Amino acid sequence: MERRQFIRAASAMAGSLALAGCATSATKSTPLKNPQQSPLSVKVPPLPMIDARVDRIVAMNVCTRPFRTMGPRIEAEKMADKTVVHNYGHGGSGWSLSWGSAAAATDIALNTGAKQVAVIGCGAIGLTTAIEAQRRGLEVTIYAKERPPYVRSAYATGIWSPDSRIVSLQHAEPFAERWKTMAQVSYRRFQTLLGLDGAPVEWTQIYNLSDVPFGSSAHHEPAGEPDYPNFSRDLLPNLTPKPVTIPNKVNPFAAAYVKRHPLLMFNIGEYSELLLNRFHQNGGRIIDADFASASEFAALDERTIINCTGYGARALLNDDSITPVRGQTCKLIPQPEINYGIWFWDKQVSVYPRRDGLLVQAQADNDFGNPNAVVDPQESEAAVRRLADIVAQMKTV
Repeated sequence: MERRQFIRAASAMAGSLALAGCATSATKSTPLKNPQQSPLSVKVPPLPMIDARVDRIVAMNVCTRPFRTMGPRIEAEKMADKTVVHNYGHGGSGWSLSWGSAAAATDIALNTGAKQVAVIGCGAIGLTTAIEAQRRGLEVTIYAKERPPYVRSAYATGIWSPDSRIVSLQHAEPFAERWKTMAQVSYRRFQTLLGLDGAPVEWTQIYNLSDVPFGSSAHHEPAGEPDYPNFSRDLLPNLTPKPVTIPNKVNPFAAAYVKRHPLLMFNIGEYSELLLNRFHQNGGRIIDADFASASEFAALDERTIINCTGYGARALLNDDSITPVRGQTCKLIPQPEINYGIWFWDKQVSVYPRRDGLLVQAQADNDFGNPNAVVDPQESEAAVRRLADIVAQMKTV
């Protein structure tokens, strides 16, 4: 979940829930009061110390998230004798909504009567769409310039965030029902991946820290971004476990306000290998291909093509509706004992306890609309130092 929408929703999530179902307005919902949370019922287990040091950084990456104000493009387009089903533009929700989006795109592809389909792209959306199409009986070939671990989506944080920069508030209502279906389908599919060898998907706890009350005007918000809906709260409030407020007596952090969020986390390296293996086991093949324009689709044998190129669709289709959102992360040497993460948006840093390393995300005010994919080492090093300050102030309670 992205910083701006999370800050605005945090107080409402703790104190009230919205009625399930699609509201007539994406910005309004009928609140339901939660049973009162007793401070005595909230416990915080001892939290192992994160070793946040610059000399423990083992990798730095930049991920360009493809945001569209009207939401992802999932529709068919005729190109000469081909039918191209577009499936791109998921903002910061690609991994989270991948299975539901795959199902929607496959429904459209099946309507063409095709038996063989081409999938363009081998990232989060491409792989899941290919596997979903196979599950529906189609013969699938993936055409891609890169494959995991070198695709853009391999550099994502890997946390359940199904409404992260998925659509602007202005365009939320027409997209709401489709989002709801995609989120439900995806969440159910992720439940089937829990407990597998290598933990490709698992639950974790994220502590959200703030020095001021959640939802207050004192929170820092990045400039230049549109308002976003909080679909998770307004449409599916009961889909995932609720966050809890951490009382002062058991709060191990120096921040005055803390909430704990149970969230699904994707260990992207292991998860990508699982998806690749399933695709190949189902008879799929991957062909190296680098398309300069959509006109080159004409050379493919398949008459039905599913375009899952993510941010690449901006150049491939000259689609200026895609806004780049820069995100830089770095990995620290893994600490298997760390089973929690931290969000501290006002400090512009977060950390996720991935199996392949503690993933530290740096936020910056100029991320939105920024296509720069060049790693800035100073940005990640500064984020690790900010994390070190947070950890140094933790106390035993």
